[in-house]
Formats: sequence, C-alpha cells, structure tokens
Amino acid sequence: MTKALRWLLSFVVLISTVSTAGAATAATRTEPADIKDRLLAIPGMSLVQERQVTGYRYFVLNYTQPVDHRRPARGTFSQRLTVLHKDTDRPTVFHTSGYNVSTNPGRSEPTRIIDGNQVSMEYRFFTPSRPAPADWSKLNIWQAASDQHRIFKALKPIYAKNWIATGGSKGGMTATYYERFYPRDMDGVVAYVAPNDVDNREDSRYDRFLANVGTPECRAALGAVQREALVRREALTEKYAALAATEGGTFTTTGTIDKAFEAVVLDLVWGFWQYQDEADCATVPAAATSTDQQLFDYVNAIVGWSAYTDQGLAPYTPYYYQAGTELGGPTVRQPWLGDLSRYGYQPPRNFVPASIPMSFDKHAMRDVDRWVRHHATRMLYVNGENDPWSAEPFRLGKGARDSYVFTAPGANHGANVAGLVEHERAKATERILSWAGLGTAATAAAKAPDHEVAPLAPYDRKLDRAGTLQQPTLRP
Repeated sequence: MTKALRWLLSFVVLISTVSTAGAATAATRTEPADIKDRLLAIPGMSLVQERQVTGYRYFVLNYTQPVDHRRPARGTFSQRLTVLHKDTDRPTVFHTSGYNVSTNPGRSEPTRIIDGNQVSMEYRFFTPSRPAPADWSKLNIWQAASDQHRIFKALKPIYAKNWIATGGSKGGMTATYYERFYPRDMDGVVAYVAPNDVDNREDSRYDRFLANVGTPECRAALGAVQREALVRREALTEKYAALAATEGGTFTTTGTIDKAFEAVVLDLVWGFWQYQDEADCATVPAAATSTDQQLFDYVNAIVGWSAYTDQGLAPYTPYYYQAGTELGGPTVRQPWLGDLSRYGYQPPRNFVPASIPMSFDKHAMRDVDRWVRHHATRMLYVNGENDPWSAEPFRLGKGARDSYVFTAPGANHGANVAGLVEHERAKATERILSWAGLGTAATAAAKAPDHEVAPLAPYDRKLDRAGTLQQPTLRP
C-alpha cells in the first residue's frame, strides 16, 4: 500500500510538472514578439505615437493610473510616458524631470553610460497627465512615487534586467522620493542637482551661496542691474505692460503687474547662476549707463518677463503647489536691494490660483532627509559648484551604503557626471555600470585608467544634446 501510494504521488507530481511546463511553453508561444505589441498588451497602456530613432524604437504612451493609489476605485487619469527601446536584454533607466515629459526622443546621461533602454514619466498633474476634475490634495510625493512604482511593475516583466532611476533638479528629487517609498524597485539612483529643503523656514545657506558665488565684481554687476531695474520701476513696468498686452499676458494670480515685475527682477541673480557660466559675467550690462530697453532686454534674456504672467505660471502650477505644500522653496534676502524691494522673495502661495487650497506639511522633507542619511543604498548625487539649487544638497550619514555625493567644479544647474573631476567621474561611471548589472563593463572600468573610463554608448548629437531632457525654467 505504501509503495502504491508513493507511486501515485510521484505520478501526480510528474503530471503536474509536465502540465506546468506545457502551459509555460504555450505562454511563450502566444506572447507577442514585437515590442510594441508587448507594451500594448499591458492593461491600461495605449499608444499615442511611435517614431523611429537611430538605434532605438521610440514610443509615446498613455497609461491609466488611479487618482488615489490608496483608493484606486475612486477614479483614474491617463499618465503620459515614453519608452526609448533598445533591447529587452539591456538594463533600463527610469527617468523623470518632475515636470512634463518631452515627446521628442532624448537620452539621459545614465542611459548613455549603460547603453540601455529608457522609460520617461510625466509627473502627475502636469498637463495632459492631470485628473479631471483635479483634486489637488492627491498631488504629493507619495502618490507620484506610487505612479512610478506601478509603471515599473507593469514594465518589469518586459524589461527584466536591472533598473536605475534618474532625474535632474525636481527630477532628482523625484527619483529620491521614489527610492524612499519603494526602496526595493530600483537597483540604483542617479540624482542630479537635487535640492533638499529640510527646513523651509531656514534658508541661510542660499544667502551665503549668493554672497560668495563667482567674483565680487560679477556679483556687484548683477546686483546693480537689479537695483537699477527697481529704480526705473515705472519706466520698465510700462514696457512690461506693453509686452504683456502684445502676448495676451494677464496678472490675476500674482494680483498686480507690480508684484509680477518685482518677482522677475528678484529672480535675476538666481537665474544667472542657475544657467549661466562665470564667463558670462562679461555680458552683464553696466547698469547706470544702460538704456531702459537694454535693462529690459537683459532681464528678459536671463529670467523672462512672461514667467509670472498667468499664462507663464499656469504650466507650472503643480510645481508651485508642491513647493508650497511639501517641497519648500528658497527665500533669499538680497540685502543689496535695500528698501527698493516692496515684496521681497514671494512665497509659492502667490503663484498658485487662490481657488486651490494649500497647507504646508513640514514633516515631508524631514522624513526624506532622515531616510537618505540613514538608509541610502546605491545612490549617487551630482551637484554643481555654482548652482544655487545645490546650496542645500542631500547629505549622507553613517547608515548610507555604496552611495556618493559629488560636486562638479564650476558647474551650474546642468552639472553631470561628465563634468566631475576625473577620478570621481570614473568612480561614478563604474558604480552606475555595476548597479545596472553590467559586471564585466564595471570591472573593466575599475581597472582602466580614470581618463579612459567612458559611457558604453557613443555620443549622439540628436539624443544627447544639452538641454534635451532639462526644463528651461527658473524652477528646480
């Protein structure tokens, strides 16, 4: 009886194994072979467009997401994403700017370093990825991280190799928040010029930065342009009003054109150091001898007079909302302006329509900062020496493992791995290759002289041109 029972059990196990293997084989046979078909087989995924890119296939997609990941039955919205597909046998970079996603193909630096695929996500509430009606209370860092998590889970069966999260500025912040809430998803994080405003009430680091960046002569010249613009407030405001009328600009959100005017002028110093180089100090006009038009044109070139019109603010309402509810934002004193400034550095609340309620959560950034210092694993932060947003950076504590903070000398808000000093550039490249699961390439990079360590993919002037994936704004 015992032998017969053992035989019967063995037979059942054998039949079960054969059946499972047969089912797996059948599944393999029926699985779509084309990458587009595989992507569109994901529930909730739809195609917006496909474009051919040399060496890749490029897809713009919509993916159905819950408005509230805690209560997914309470409505959905379509979130836009793009896939730059190389090969399912290559690792994948998960990129976000923290704003809109560009529908023009572009390659982030980590994508080039690992020669992999790239998935780029539009941040929730940036149009067209905005629920209708918009419940702004559902715009927070946890909900956005949950968007990324859900996209990752949907795509991981297709792109089964290692994944690395990346982004610059608000995108670097987003990559950090994603890692904090879903630390088991990614195999590494590369965050560029990501500000870390732990205490929104204390911004003296930014004041010290602006008091010491560049040369005294350049700082004085920029300050003089600001002062002169405020001295000539009436004349320049007339030009501003004329330009706004031509462009259809209005000032309902700020309340008055005067507040918008001063917000632009006070952004001048910050905007210069965010995107200009020290060599551009030579282009700063002599304030006292400049005509009204010369001053007006220079401020427009650095900041943009449209930035604080209703039309200029509207695309960035989600950013200002988050800055005023969780992220925080810089408040710089600019003492060289004296009593010429009527409003000072205005808070995010001033740039969000009054109909949208806001309240600040002082614990959100403290929680993230504490997590990074104590739990960061396989995370790389790249900052720019001359970038104002890098004045309050993420820092690593004793609990961090295989994580690094590097600063590119002389770099602005476009700081990257390529701009690091040679040994740090080589180290960062080797670590990114390792985190991507490219052990052979990482080992070769570790053994090679620092100057020979390079991205696996050669430079492409269309995919890798400066600014392809950056937000050309004064926001982080």
